Amino acid sequence: MKTKKGFLFTAVLIIVAATTVEAQYGNGYGNEGYGRQRSQMPQTQSNEKPEPLTAEEIVELQMPIIIESIDLNDFEKAIVSTTLTKYIKKYMQLQILKLEGDIMKESIERLRKEQSEELKAALPEEKYEAYVALEESGFKKAKKRKKKKPKK
Repeated sequence: MKTKKGFLFTAVLIIVAATTVEAQYGNGYGNEGYGRQRSQMPQTQSNEKPEPLTAEEIVELQMPIIIESIDLNDFEKAIVSTTLTKYIKKYMQLQILKLEGDIMKESIERLRKEQSEELKAALPEEKYEAYVALEESGFKKAKKRKKKKPKK
């Protein structure tokens, strides 16, 4: 008799617990209930990494800033663009090789020196100096300062 009462009590407890859980989380046919509400937007998880930019794309992103900061004519634009593309490709090749620390530093310094010499030979002195200043600032647009009006 005692086991029948224990079994009956356990069965009733399970049924009550199941209906309580369903009431809290909805019945599965929409957003009824007090628990989790399902969003209408499908959830997509993308584990794909964006493809790295090519040398040409990097130069295309940098050229408007360079042109805006330095007044280049068409010939100078072409020279700067091809030179940057050439050396960015070489930097990418170095990254692919994954050389040791000291060798990598030496190679990068050599490439920077070659690039700077090539640009110095191709550009007028003042434009080259403006390019070097722009390069040191990380190709960030120079903020134009407004002239302060004299107080009256």
